[in-house]
Amino acid sequence: MSRQIVNRIAAALPGAENSDPWGGGHDCWKVGGKIFAVIGAVNRAVAVKTDGIDTAEMLIAAGPARRAPYFHKSWVELPLDCAEDELRHRIETSYRIILNGLPKKVQATLKEG
Repeated sequence: MSRQIVNRIAAALPGAENSDPWGGGHDCWKVGGKIFAVIGAVNRAVAVKTDGIDTAEMLIAAGPARRAPYFHKSWVELPLDCAEDELRHRIETSYRIILNGLPKKVQATLKEG
């Protein structure tokens, strides 16, 4: 898999926006101004949020996830070469977690657009 596939998956989500806030070639995906996925400039991996530390630890123990450096323990990093359906599932799950945490007014504007 490549970062283009990850970017295609993330770009298809309503209200998703891409930026490189730290410079240097990151692909940082946000919804409502909050990050839901990041492809590092150096690592061939995408960091995504899980629903909690227990889920993150389970994914790390079961593989292919690993601890996402610089993020809270509820985030994991998946290699870009893992199965596309796994990447899609984890990116979409992260997106929903972040979206559901946004204020209801913000959520409504994203669903309308």
